Amino acid sequence: MADDQNVNGEGEPAGSPEPEFAQDTPLQEPGYDGAPESVEDADVETSLDDTDLSFLEKAADDLAAERLADLQRVTAEYANYRKRTEANRDVERERVIGDTVRMLLPVLDDIDRAEKHGDLVEGSPLAAISGKLRAVIERMGLKPYAVAGEAFDPNLHEAIVQQPSPDVTEATILDVVEVGYQLGSTQVRAAKVVVAVPA
Repeated sequence: MADDQNVNGEGEPAGSPEPEFAQDTPLQEPGYDGAPESVEDADVETSLDDTDLSFLEKAADDLAAERLADLQRVTAEYANYRKRTEANRDVERERVIGDTVRMLLPVLDDIDRAEKHGDLVEGSPLAAISGKLRAVIERMGLKPYAVAGEAFDPNLHEAIVQQPSPDVTEATILDVVEVGYQLGSTQVRAAKVVVAVPA
């Protein structure tokens, strides 16, 4: 009977102590290692965060400045490339047109001679052909130069004869034997002229 008195109704010995639970133990979350961060560590981490932030801002500013410089350099290189390409294209165009019109110069010279001799009567077939040919070379950019009475320029004119004259004070074109032609900045042919020089 003594044994029955020491057993409670649930089959456990009477008077056995109940398990004790720590009331102040925090519930652990996954990943929690149980080591609280000290005040000193928190201060150090805060100061490192401020330093890292200023360093990152400076690095970002430096990177932005470097990228801007790269962009400006590439833009300038492209602009220079485009200018060179356009200049080369213009030079090549002038060269091709110059080669073409050089083959037409004998025809143009014949037309000029016919005009001097009065063969280009207005309304005649030859005058019509002459007008069309001159219109074509003007559209191509070919410009004739050298007119009697102009000042002689050795860079543009080729003097085939010089005649002293008391009527001039400087070298002056007296007659044009062959008209000169220019295509843009390119001289296709120098004009052949008779020059009057001061006596």
